[in-house]
Amino acid sequence: MAAPMNLRHFLFLILIFCSSLATATHNRAGEITHRRLSGNNYEIKIVTYTKTSSPADRPELEFWWGDGSRDTIPRINIDLNVGPDIQRNTYIKTHTYPGNGTYVMYFIDENRNGGVVNIPGSVNIPFYVETELVISPALQFNNSPQLLQPPIDDGAVNRLFIHNPNAFDPDGDSLSYELVPCKGTNGQPIPTFFPPPANVSFSLNAVTGDLIWNSPLTQGEFNVAMIIREWRNIPGIGMLNIGYVTRDMQITIYPPVNDPPLITTIKDTCVEAGNALNFTVVATDPNGHQVTLTATGGPFTIAIAPATFVATPGAPTATGTFNWNTNCAHVRKSPYTVVFKAEDNYPAPQLADLEQLFVTVVGPSPKNPVATPSGNSLVLQWDQSLCPQAVGYHVYRRQGSYGFIPSDCETGVPAYTGYVRIGSVNGLGTITFTDDNNGNGLAPAVNYCYMVTAFYPDGAESYASFEFCGRLIRDLPVITNADVVTTDAANGQVYVAWGKPTQLDFQQTPGPFRYTLQREGSSGWQDVVSFFTLNDTIYTEGGLSTSASGHKYRVQFFNETLGNSFIIGSTQSATTIFLDIAPGDEKNRLSWSLNVPWTNSYYAVYRESSPGVFDSIGFTSATEYIDDSLVNGNTYCYYVQSFGAYPDTGLVNPILNRSQQRCAVPVDNEPPCVPLVSENHDCDAVGDSLFWTINDSCAGDLETVSLYYAIPGSDDFTILETFSGSQTSYVFSGNNSTAGCYQLILTDSAGNASAPTQRVCIGACPVYELPNIFTPDDNGINDLYHPILPYRDVKDIDLVIRNRWGAEVFSTTDPDINWNGKRNNDGEPVPDGVYYFICVVNEFSQSLNESITPRVITGFIQVTRTQD
Repeated sequence: MAAPMNLRHFLFLILIFCSSLATATHNRAGEITHRRLSGNNYEIKIVTYTKTSSPADRPELEFWWGDGSRDTIPRINIDLNVGPDIQRNTYIKTHTYPGNGTYVMYFIDENRNGGVVNIPGSVNIPFYVETELVISPALQFNNSPQLLQPPIDDGAVNRLFIHNPNAFDPDGDSLSYELVPCKGTNGQPIPTFFPPPANVSFSLNAVTGDLIWNSPLTQGEFNVAMIIREWRNIPGIGMLNIGYVTRDMQITIYPPVNDPPLITTIKDTCVEAGNALNFTVVATDPNGHQVTLTATGGPFTIAIAPATFVATPGAPTATGTFNWNTNCAHVRKSPYTVVFKAEDNYPAPQLADLEQLFVTVVGPSPKNPVATPSGNSLVLQWDQSLCPQAVGYHVYRRQGSYGFIPSDCETGVPAYTGYVRIGSVNGLGTITFTDDNNGNGLAPAVNYCYMVTAFYPDGAESYASFEFCGRLIRDLPVITNADVVTTDAANGQVYVAWGKPTQLDFQQTPGPFRYTLQREGSSGWQDVVSFFTLNDTIYTEGGLSTSASGHKYRVQFFNETLGNSFIIGSTQSATTIFLDIAPGDEKNRLSWSLNVPWTNSYYAVYRESSPGVFDSIGFTSATEYIDDSLVNGNTYCYYVQSFGAYPDTGLVNPILNRSQQRCAVPVDNEPPCVPLVSENHDCDAVGDSLFWTINDSCAGDLETVSLYYAIPGSDDFTILETFSGSQTSYVFSGNNSTAGCYQLILTDSAGNASAPTQRVCIGACPVYELPNIFTPDDNGINDLYHPILPYRDVKDIDLVIRNRWGAEVFSTTDPDINWNGKRNNDGEPVPDGVYYFICVVNEFSQSLNESITPRVITGFIQVTRTQD
């Protein structure tokens, strides 16, 4: 009775084994995506691609939600028309998350399909993918990218392969792409996985998502995985990664029996919402095969007014027409991606070419803008945006017009125009903005020009409006001077001047009039002097400290009609020029600050040549100047004069104002410049060397160069050697290791030390050999056993020497060894004969990625002594 039972048992095991093999040939590719339904309620979709012929079908999958719970998710659809022996499975289920947080959802299925070239043993390795969901009040909504291109693709040996997942983010988030190892057991990288071998390169473009293999050398099935990350600019926080989707895809490489079609290049474009985008796509097959053109992408998936692509197959050329009647619902900051795919009809492989197009839908510009003067302000107004999704408007300003006309993809107002954003208003219907120069008032004589853009919830900005300009009515005085006449700590003087208003409305302000000059002090604006006149006026204020700080002035203008006294307005404020000096080595660095309503075109720098006599030494349009070639220890005194003007020709021109006088003494407080260091390293050469170039402009008193060293894998630099400042190279000598990293620090005669140079790292050239004969006969020749000299780049060793019966006679960790032929160097001499050794040599790594690399060498030692 035992035999039949054993037979049954044997047949049962065979059945289990065969079932296991059938189950093994299963998963090819897959991914998980999600979309928000409401609140914390999300719908997830799992898509897998499996081997149709495998009996290991999965009508349901076990799924982990990332919040500690799991579910069994039913399959809702099977597509058997994906490709040879490939089926597409779709699983969908909803889930309510407990609250805000980061959740990594995943599923794991028992086996991949067998025979994956770059995953040895794939038949016994689980298939695992995951997706990260971030729920946060700062996000409000968060849907994963949708991957519109299937994760199954074909290529051919020695042919360029290109794939794109065509990820579309319905929220308009930015996306980035990166390759990751395929994962298996417990969601860990598969130990046997390796990237597909390539002739030239295998890479994934982080921005476009193009996966390029140039070019496969081996046919077969390959799996790769990528992460598609979502990025969103959160106000007050910045750009954040708000989740990701992992795709594990399969590429089948066939023999090189044909060539892929070629799509004519299509340029990225922008279109204003409300306009139609229409163009033709052409693809040609070099082998004359029929070509099929398809297109996928975000514009085809949107609910409102989706794009269309109608294509006609052809041999050898196929054409298709893309059409999209855009509207305001399509406006967003991130471009829409469209991937056109041209595929030949060759039985296998069906090779393809991809052409990726980025389309940005831009909001229309605000219409009919105008600028109206009001006191010392300009009131700006424009029509409400044609797009109701707009949430506000940005206002840009410059002095004088530029003539900016945006190109197709030039949104907002670029900085090169000289325009600066001066403010924003929130609300679609908020269509006015008052420019009062942040409360300081605009200058009456200046032509101010503006452009306005609409902005959207995701930060998208419309095209700019037409330029529109305005200037104030000159019904207020105009300040023209704040000039330091005398520099003194207590009795300095400042000359102030202003021009009279020329466009007064005498019905509103009949006069008489009063000017009151004010200076800003520690407790606010303080009256200095008043004048009852309407003429241009000047005043020199004394008793000031002009050496320690600058001074700020404005003029208030009053109507003094009897019984009706009121302020009409005030000029913009103007400061004196305040000069600072930073002494340096044989130089003084001058810089000055000021804030005035007119435009200064340039500055003249004056230096004292003899007591009380100043000569001009240079001109600059910047607010800084370096006076060099000076003598350290000598005193030099300066002042700066500005040359400016208003556009109004009725005002003084040029407007001249001086800073206070200031003195400084040059001193050597500047370290030498940091040189660029290079290395010459060749394991076959005699030695290594370092080279550097000294910057002559800051090396006049260079004294020493110090060389610092850090062992491989360490950031702890210690000084190695110091040598003359004239030296520009260093040659390593001897047999010691040069492996490690080096930096230089330069020091001048005043003790100023430069910053460390960049790290220059030299890889190791390990050399360590052991001789096979040893004569410890105390004749002074070869009495100690040691490695063949020279050796290098060895940290230490672990050497054990044994006799022919396996007994240990000597051991050491000293690379020099120095065995004297006695048992453990202090016992009886070992008999002549053959001894065997195992030596682990801990060498510095050639790559410097790891500090130490062990190498095992084995061999024998013939111990022989000279016979008398």
